[in-house]
Amino acid sequence: MTEPTIICPNCKTEIKLTESLAAPLIEATRRGFEQRLAQKDADIAKRESALHSREEALSKEKETIDQQVAERIRQERVKIAAEEARKAKLASATDLEQRTRQLADLEEVLRQRDAKLAEAQKAQADLLRKQRELDDAKREVELTIEKRVRAGLAATREQAKKEAEDELKLKVMEKEETISSMQKQIEELKRKAEQGSQQTQGDVQEIELEALLTEKFPQDTIERVPKGEYGGDVVQRVVGPFGQVCGMILWESKRTKNWSDGWLSKLRDDQHAAKADLAVIATQALPKGVETFDQVDGIWVTHFKYAIPIAVALRQSLIEIATARQATEGQQTKMEMVYQYLTGPRFRQRVQAIVEAFSSMHEDLQKEKKAITKQWAKREEQIDRVMQAAVGMYGDLQGIAGKTLQEIEGLEMRALNPLPADGEEPIQE
Repeated sequence: MTEPTIICPNCKTEIKLTESLAAPLIEATRRGFEQRLAQKDADIAKRESALHSREEALSKEKETIDQQVAERIRQERVKIAAEEARKAKLASATDLEQRTRQLADLEEVLRQRDAKLAEAQKAQADLLRKQRELDDAKREVELTIEKRVRAGLAATREQAKKEAEDELKLKVMEKEETISSMQKQIEELKRKAEQGSQQTQGDVQEIELEALLTEKFPQDTIERVPKGEYGGDVVQRVVGPFGQVCGMILWESKRTKNWSDGWLSKLRDDQHAAKADLAVIATQALPKGVETFDQVDGIWVTHFKYAIPIAVALRQSLIEIATARQATEGQQTKMEMVYQYLTGPRFRQRVQAIVEAFSSMHEDLQKEKKAITKQWAKREEQIDRVMQAAVGMYGDLQGIAGKTLQEIEGLEMRALNPLPADGEEPIQE
């Protein structure tokens, strides 16, 4: 084994390191290394201690930051919850207020309807009560007549019957008057309860006018004027017997309680715009001085119930004018004469005579119908009363005389099968 050597830095001589010579150097070197190793271990221990202290500081700082973050999150959550609660409360209050208003409106409508219904029901109850009182009075009078007939002789019975009938007649007339008044009140209440807007009523009358004209004149062209076009309601294009168009009538329908002079000028403008030959206002309210119909400032004004007779007359005049125009082409004089006749008093008087005759016939027919119906009812009631009195007298005499009283055909069956009371079914054999 070769021994280690060292070289002198001055003389460059190699010196062998023996065990005795190298031991102190090795020892010194070992100590130096041990000191440096101990120094490094101390430094490492210091660094580890510092690192541990720093980690503890970082841990504490992290905990502090986590607490701050948690506190901040909690505060934000509280703030957000408060804001959302405020928004929800505001929305709930708005919704509640709106629903409260709607509920109040519905309650007001319901209250009005209940009031109208209660008023109508009260009127109906009063009518039923009056009817019941009338029936009770009739039965009471009939009972009184029956008692008087049984108590006296024939003359006394006749006198009592006459007096009772007169009394009953007065009471019946009084009750009928009461019932008529109550029926008028009920009809008025129903009319008020079912009455729609004025525009709706006008539309209904327009539809009725169109239907009447269409039914009466199927050969003519009847059209309703669309809303917003030259103001009229119905246009009637008159078609002659040979299919030729003879002219046009512009109808205006009014359903109001008061007359307005402004309707005339407006309908004249509408007539010019529509190029109509004639213009008619069919209204429920007529101007002063007009009872049925008349021509006012070039416009025909008629009550609604005379609209068809007026339409017949005006339509016939247009057909005659058209026929005259075709027959006398170029003869302006005859056209002027026809126009003067159409707009003059003679034509109006003739049309008025036609309408008045039609109205008088209609009123007479209604009066005759009511009179005959009333007379039939009166005679039927009188016959029933006479038969009841005869049957009662026959029964009284039969109870007194027994079988010795000769049977009268017809009265025996009535005695066995008495007349049914009001509302009961007759007894069948």
